[in-house]
Amino acid sequence: MSLLTSLIKAGTQFQQAATRRSEDARPAASGKTEKPQGADQSGKNDDRFTLTGGQPRSKTGRLSVTDYRQQVGQDIAYVRETLRHKLAEYGMQPTTQIAASRTATGEVSIQGRMPEQPRQRIEQDLNNSREFRDTLKRLSVNEPTLAFVDTALKLNHAYGTSNTVLDTLVSDNQQFNGLQDLVHRYDSIRKTFSSNDGGTPEAARDYAFRLNARA
Repeated sequence: MSLLTSLIKAGTQFQQAATRRSEDARPAASGKTEKPQGADQSGKNDDRFTLTGGQPRSKTGRLSVTDYRQQVGQDIAYVRETLRHKLAEYGMQPTTQIAASRTATGEVSIQGRMPEQPRQRIEQDLNNSREFRDTLKRLSVNEPTLAFVDTALKLNHAYGTSNTVLDTLVSDNQQFNGLQDLVHRYDSIRKTFSSNDGGTPEAARDYAFRLNARA
């Protein structure tokens, strides 16, 4: 199970708990006084969730997701167009399935439904391009982070809850909530999660950019 799947699953559990708490807080037909929002059965305050509906009143509401998408989108466009150009350069059909990933040593690895000779030549060309290597490296950490943040925020908006994992990524100081700031914190959480789960901390190496991949 990937880290993103695990964290989203955790967010879903938070939402289910929030729903149960919301239902428990509704006044009974006998006229009992409604419990104060955020209080549990024992009367203790529990501020893990913001049960207001819509956008949670939290620091996550200030994230510049549109800016993050633009930054990642530029890298996606560059990698996509480069792969398309290479397919055309070596006489491959534009619909040929091809995937670019990074090896343990940081080199570009190409897989695709094509003869071995053009595959090797494309791989060599891309490894000779510093710009492509740097872009793929950046994309391999930025895109998974954006995917998590975007999904978690959508769940927050839909259920009016606060996701504690997402909250951990976000600084109280908006100046330190740039995409690279979130990437750094997400990477730290990923390594901690992988270590506790007995998995490998090198999840970024599992990333692959796929062109013309079929669902």
